[in-house]
Amino acid sequence: MTRAAQAFWFTSAAGGEVRSAEVAAPQDGEVLVRTRFSALSRGTESLVLRGGVPESQHEVMRAPYQEGDFPWPVKYGYLNVGEVLSGPPELTGATVFCLYPHQTEYVVPASAVTVVPDDVPAARAVLAGTVETAVNALWDAAPLVGDRIAVVGAGMVGCCVARLLSRFPGVDVQLVDPDPDRAEVADAFGIRYATPETASGDLDLVVHASATDSGLARSLDLLGREGTVVELSWYGDRQVSVPLGENFHSRRLTVRGSQVGTVSPARAARRGYGDRMALALRLLADPAFDALITSESTFAELPAVAVRLADGTLRGLAHRITYP
Repeated sequence: MTRAAQAFWFTSAAGGEVRSAEVAAPQDGEVLVRTRFSALSRGTESLVLRGGVPESQHEVMRAPYQEGDFPWPVKYGYLNVGEVLSGPPELTGATVFCLYPHQTEYVVPASAVTVVPDDVPAARAVLAGTVETAVNALWDAAPLVGDRIAVVGAGMVGCCVARLLSRFPGVDVQLVDPDPDRAEVADAFGIRYATPETASGDLDLVVHASATDSGLARSLDLLGREGTVVELSWYGDRQVSVPLGENFHSRRLTVRGSQVGTVSPARAARRGYGDRMALALRLLADPAFDALITSESTFAELPAVAVRLADGTLRGLAHRITYP
């Protein structure tokens, strides 16, 4: 027996469409999930929408339950919260997070879902995949008590990193972005907002997440001697200019890449993917994260939302999608 579902597919650089999907009955060790909320990962899904995933990265960049191939048509996404309709008794009826695209119902192995804690609203739990990226970045960055830190680029990932850093004892954090609207997010997080021009320098650590050449250059400028930039930006098929001249070498600066596809080497010996996701969900008990969800639409409106994503008129941070 199969069930009828609907799924959203990116079909061109101009947008996408809702397509019918068949969902098989769950087998032993699987769960049937009805989606309650999903969210657009604005940076990555914008890149997928415009066909910006380099051919060399087509396999690396596949989402766990992606269908189709880059550039299009492709069913892509990884921020999904739903209710388990059937499966193992300990999961049936539970609210779970899964790295699944935008689809009304789906079947996955029970090991692919993580139970949302009781003190985390399901509507906020859609941020779990982004907070997981922030957790991995901070395992890579290894900030110390009392550090002076900037997060350059106040998108979803940058903001999640900034919120987690704000809870480190003695750390001075500034959220750096040219958009003055990001000052509201900084206020909600209890940290300072700065433009690239007004940001304080002589820093121990900069986390860069703006996906721009200018942001990376400014991140290096803000470092003190022997400081480190942790690079979170995903540039896709774009060529990036890194300013390694002038005093880059004399100040002994470091640029370190961080990517959520593997658990940080700093914790890989003792933590797996499930541990990292469970931690991200526990951290979402913090109501300050609600400041990151700036718009919402229904699943039926996704084709129109994709057009706005393509033409740049869908602004803000996380865009949440509600399901019937």
